[in-house]
Amino acid sequence: MPNEPRRIHVIATPKFEKTLKHLRKKYPNIVGDLRLLNQQLKGGETPGDKIPGVGYNVFKVRIKNSDAGKGTRGGYRIVYYIETAERIILLRIYSKSEETDISTEEIRRIIQDYEQSKG
Repeated sequence: MPNEPRRIHVIATPKFEKTLKHLRKKYPNIVGDLRLLNQQLKGGETPGDKIPGVGYNVFKVRIKNSDAGKGTRGGYRIVYYIETAERIILLRIYSKSEETDISTEEIRRIIQDYEQSKG
């Protein structure tokens, strides 16, 4: 039997979905901008930088905002959590031009809220 590729599920938290909906009003191409990241995550890649001091396997990645024309530096930041080898949780998305950064405390709070919502 040939080795089948791992199936990685990428799931967004309600906070991520809500923010994405808000950003989509201002940046209509945001879904397309996120497509490559989604493919990378589903393919087992972990782009971006690991965030130290959170206590979880969390990464932050820069994504180009094609509506703003500023490249990755002025684009989006996506924070994601590798819950298991088959499950990645999209925690937070923000536009660098609208927010400066996210604290480790906020990341922990989002993960804890997500964990509690699972039951």
